[in-house]
Amino acid sequence: MPVNEQVTDSVTQVNTSVVGETPAIGLGNLQVSTSQALGISALNASETAQQAGIVLQTATVQGVNSLMSTCTAVLGRSSESVIE
Repeated sequence: MPVNEQVTDSVTQVNTSVVGETPAIGLGNLQVSTSQALGISALNASETAQQAGIVLQTATVQGVNSLMSTCTAVLGRSSESVIE
C-alpha cells in the first residue's frame, strides 16, 4: 500500500524536530533545577545566619545577666561585711 510522500515528509520532519530539540530541553530542565537548588541553598544559608545571630545575641544577654547578678552578689557580701 503506497503512502503519500507529503505524509512521509511530515512524519520525518516531526521526528527530526523531536530528536533535535531533546538535548536542548534536557539541558534547560537541568539548568532550571540547578538554579532552584542553588536558590534554596542561598535561602537556607541566610536563614541559618539569622538564627545564629539570634542565638549569639541570646548568649550575650545571658552572659551579661550572669555578670550583673554576680556583681550584685559580690556587692551584697561586701556591704554585709562593711555593715558588720
